[in-house]
Amino acid sequence: MITRFLLRMRFFTVCLPGGGLYVPAQTVDMRQFFLYMDSDTTYPELVATVAPVLLQGELNPFSASRVAESAFNFEPDLQQLDEGLSVLNLYNGPTGVFKDFGIAFLAAVMEELLKNSSPAMVLSATRGDTGVSIANAFNNREGITSVLLYPSGHIRGLESASFVPKGGNIIPIQVKGTFDDCQRLIMATINDLPFAERYGVTSANAINPGRLLPQTFYYLYAFIKIKKQLHGDLVFSVPSGNFGNLIAGLYAWKFGMPVNGFIAAMNANDAFGDYIQGEKFIPRPLINTNSPALDVSIPSNYERLASFYEEAPAVMRNMVYPAAIDDETTLKTMEQAWKKYNIILDPHSAVAFAAAEQLRNSRDFDGHIHTVVLATAHPAKEAALVTKATGQTVEIPRRLRMLQKKVDPIAIIDPQLDALEGAIASCL
Repeated sequence: MITRFLLRMRFFTVCLPGGGLYVPAQTVDMRQFFLYMDSDTTYPELVATVAPVLLQGELNPFSASRVAESAFNFEPDLQQLDEGLSVLNLYNGPTGVFKDFGIAFLAAVMEELLKNSSPAMVLSATRGDTGVSIANAFNNREGITSVLLYPSGHIRGLESASFVPKGGNIIPIQVKGTFDDCQRLIMATINDLPFAERYGVTSANAINPGRLLPQTFYYLYAFIKIKKQLHGDLVFSVPSGNFGNLIAGLYAWKFGMPVNGFIAAMNANDAFGDYIQGEKFIPRPLINTNSPALDVSIPSNYERLASFYEEAPAVMRNMVYPAAIDDETTLKTMEQAWKKYNIILDPHSAVAFAAAEQLRNSRDFDGHIHTVVLATAHPAKEAALVTKATGQTVEIPRRLRMLQKKVDPIAIIDPQLDALEGAIASCL
């Protein structure tokens, strides 16, 4: 069944007996693939090679190639700045954020697996960039209806022709409540088994490993692009709010990627700083910063990170290095990156860049290290702040300008399960 596949996959299991997020039940060793892949390997080629290994029994090499080609007409860009520092640009996708990679794969693999099968419905709680990315990836995918739930405000980047009543496959629904209400409604709908079975319901949010798992691919891609230049330790600096990106990197490490450490680059919220250093996790009051996507007090991937520490706490303390970057340092880093390297960073990427510079200048590593900084959003996403920090005007690509269009929802509902299910049924 497609729902079961996309919520569990073959090698995923529930983290906690009482329910929770899904984590790998076994480790897949993919080191053999790193022996022959090199800097000439394209991103679709890498995905087509490793996806059948990770999704054993679900994709064969031919179907994996179709998925890779369908999902990715874009790829990451690794930019080496000096002997010890690179930036992995992950904003080359259609909506200018790193989430495009995971969501595009999920949409393409669902379409592939639904051939000659019953249709499926993808429910997603959205806000900001996530909603735009999901709508873009699932638009016009055969056999799939995409339901977007979002709190008060507008959803952007859609055309009304893509709505189900007008022949499309998208159903945007505004919920009179919070983002948490949207997430709660999704879980309630999935747990309403008669409704879920009738429509083949699954999710594109963090609960679904089909979205998280393909984020490991760009870590592997960065490694094969730079492995011939490595002469010491390899470290990734990762902007960390809900910690999905860091978790994906840790999975890539468990799958065999040779890496020596990860920097959990947080802003002033510093949600997991104490926890990573062995202390009990205690949520803190939320702080609003100039890197808003990292403004998280209770990261949604807590259970997944906890599973790593429960398995091998001593190993993890030597694998993940926490860093907290304040707003002043973020702005200064954006300015320095432009002046020294002629690169423009958005504030979230600048948090990771600043954390990488701190580690390079510390005594935590003896000898040579090479740090790869994940740049997770196009600078145009925070154009005014970039100009403030660097004095440079950011050109907004046409594809991103088109995403600013506001659209009205198909329905506005109370945060109640029956209201959601009624709104969906009325469109189909």
